[in-house]
Amino acid sequence: MFRKLGFTMIELLIVIAVLGILAVAVLASINPIEQINRGRDTGSRSDAEQLISAVDRFYASKGYYPWQLGATSTNYATYPTGTPAFVALDSLSKSVGVDAQPMLTKLSTAGTEELKSSFTTRISNTTQTNTLSIFNRGTAGSSTYVCFIPKSSSFREEAWIRCTNVAHTGRSTTLPADYPGSVATAGDLACPDTACATAGTSTVATGCYICLP
Repeated sequence: MFRKLGFTMIELLIVIAVLGILAVAVLASINPIEQINRGRDTGSRSDAEQLISAVDRFYASKGYYPWQLGATSTNYATYPTGTPAFVALDSLSKSVGVDAQPMLTKLSTAGTEELKSSFTTRISNTTQTNTLSIFNRGTAGSSTYVCFIPKSSSFREEAWIRCTNVAHTGRSTTLPADYPGSVATAGDLACPDTACATAGTSTVATGCYICLP
């Protein structure tokens, strides 16, 4: 006679329970949502770099920025009027600056072909990516910044660390003078106090912007 060997029901349940615990531990350590958000933030950073490069190339070839009418325009700032502010690039035809020029259209194949039209269409689609915003203070020598609000904790920490150096009471002034929000009269753009710099820790600083360069 042959003796039949096998696992009992209890043994199988124990193995399944152990595998479940291990799976939960692995997922907790990997944190797939964080990885997805980090990937999106990395993509947004890359898009911001490409956009800044395109603006620089446009300026080098034309002698004026893509939000200006021409070389004789003195409207260097990206915001229309009043207090300095971000301009969200959430549509191809979005008007930028006092001259109200559709910057993304002028940079794409419909203008100077500094950027592919597929790229400008994608970054202006707010349902698929972090919305990019542009800022140039408009004074002589001011840099052009492209900013976005990060989703992942690692990028939020990076933004928060930079924002804690903004020129507010009790903080140092290591940010560039033309940085969004680094001038008292400009308000808190990249580093709003209520959602970022006074949050105390980077884990709750959800309002800090990543600004390039």
